[in-house]
Amino acid sequence: MTLVTECWLYVAIRRQASRDEARAAGAIVVFGAAEYEGDPSPVFKARLDHAFDLEEEGLAPLVITTGAGGGDLRFTEAGVGRDYLIQQGMAADKILTDTTSQTTYASVRTVAKMLLDRHVNTCIAVSDGFHLYRIKRMLRQRGIEAYGSPDPESPIEGDALDRALHTIREVASTTAWYLGYHG
Repeated sequence: MTLVTECWLYVAIRRQASRDEARAAGAIVVFGAAEYEGDPSPVFKARLDHAFDLEEEGLAPLVITTGAGGGDLRFTEAGVGRDYLIQQGMAADKILTDTTSQTTYASVRTVAKMLLDRHVNTCIAVSDGFHLYRIKRMLRQRGIEAYGSPDPESPIEGDALDRALHTIREVASTTAWYLGYHG
């Protein structure tokens, strides 16, 4: 890809990151981030809190948390996310988990199957803003119309240097995905 293409992609990612498209949908999908000994990391907690607020607004009847385990085999990101949402007051029967996916690509593949198996073809994707451009395109490729909703309290998006560095990394990840790499 050319430098012009990479610059265009950077701008497209930032443009998507600044838009909250939350609206009524079949599900809210919370993309995982780190967990520490059963507690969500600050980044994951911000995503979960945002998803909780969206569900409280009545925008979707179902919430899916994603993310496999990290170094501590007792916990998964998805399981920690589910437990956190239940502790906040969300009904357990509204929450599904994808505890096996290690990457965004794998999460999208699994979530799309979960949704389509339930005849659901729309969702609100909750993550940090820089992550939503790629997530939306991956889900669309699998038959799911996703509306991006960046968490407004993101510890990453609040700092200009972190925001730029994560967006540059996302340009590389998106480029790799466009080129067929799914790792």
